[in-house]
Amino acid sequence: MKNTALTEVHESLGAKMVPFAGFNMPVSYEGVNLEHETVRKGVGVFDVSHMGEFLIEGPNALELIQKVTSNDASKLTVGKAQYSCFPNETGGIVDDLIVYRIKEETYLLVVNASNIEKDWAHVSKFNEGIGAEMRNISDDYSLLAIQGPKAVEAMQSLSSVDLAEIKFYNFVVGDFAGIAHVIISATGYTGSGGFEIYCKNTEVEQVWKKVLEAGADFGIKPIGLAARDTLRLEMGYCLYGNDIDDMTSPLEAGLGWITKFTKAFVNSEALAAQKEQGVSKKLVGFELTERGIPRQGYELVDADGNSIGNVTSGTMSPSLEKGIGLGYVSTDFSKADTEIFVQIRKKRVPAVIVKLPFYKG
Repeated sequence: MKNTALTEVHESLGAKMVPFAGFNMPVSYEGVNLEHETVRKGVGVFDVSHMGEFLIEGPNALELIQKVTSNDASKLTVGKAQYSCFPNETGGIVDDLIVYRIKEETYLLVVNASNIEKDWAHVSKFNEGIGAEMRNISDDYSLLAIQGPKAVEAMQSLSSVDLAEIKFYNFVVGDFAGIAHVIISATGYTGSGGFEIYCKNTEVEQVWKKVLEAGADFGIKPIGLAARDTLRLEMGYCLYGNDIDDMTSPLEAGLGWITKFTKAFVNSEALAAQKEQGVSKKLVGFELTERGIPRQGYELVDADGNSIGNVTSGTMSPSLEKGIGLGYVSTDFSKADTEIFVQIRKKRVPAVIVKLPFYKG
């Protein structure tokens, strides 16, 4: 079990620690609902240092990224980031990721913690004929997510960079919390705005302390992985291993917007054919219309009890105060306002397909 550079700090704050993707991670501090509300209404800080970081450099860096990712990375200018995925060769997804263009010939790929080794092997395989320089820096870097509507105001005193000027999915390399060069990225997994800060493991404890000090007047709290999950689910953001995996196509998962057929990439011909034919199942959001909590693996059925799909993620939404979920259904049942049922043990609980996100803010 790996620790992040802040594991001892979390333990001293009384965090409940759980194993997650091979790391000892804080799942909650004061409780998921309180932490969730802190991020929706104020500002919270997450340690997400378990995430993986790969540097891809040199004159062939873009060629490799274009080959292994579904989105069009040629559109990235220095200072911009892009959501993307690695398609596999059999119609599924190796991982989803964010691509940052750091310099003209330097890109940073940020991948899911549970997939670091798998992703590295996948990208390396396709680099054999391309020859970009690759470095796995996952073990040397930490990542803090400072999220919520008060994030800019609460953190401005820590940087000479005008934080309000960094647009969504843009970033700057600048000073923050007394460290000269960190990546300040206007990205996140919560839907409530804020930043993600990339710094070295040796720097992160200082950054964490200063973030909590600067945010104290704004009611900042440390936030665990449980609230990270409820926050992302209210936005309808996919979680790898739940809503997307080696078997789900980006088109089925509603990720057509990051799948660009203006270039060739791994399995692009098969995915283009799938787009032409249309998909037989789609990832949808649904809300329960009666009491109940949908959970991963529960069956989705029609009014006659026929199976139409399954739940991939579900929770009791703290903001909406009702059961919400994501799941794959037969395309016939994927339109908004369609009534479906969730099989919760022996009971069929009615639900309705809704347009994402669940949380409108």
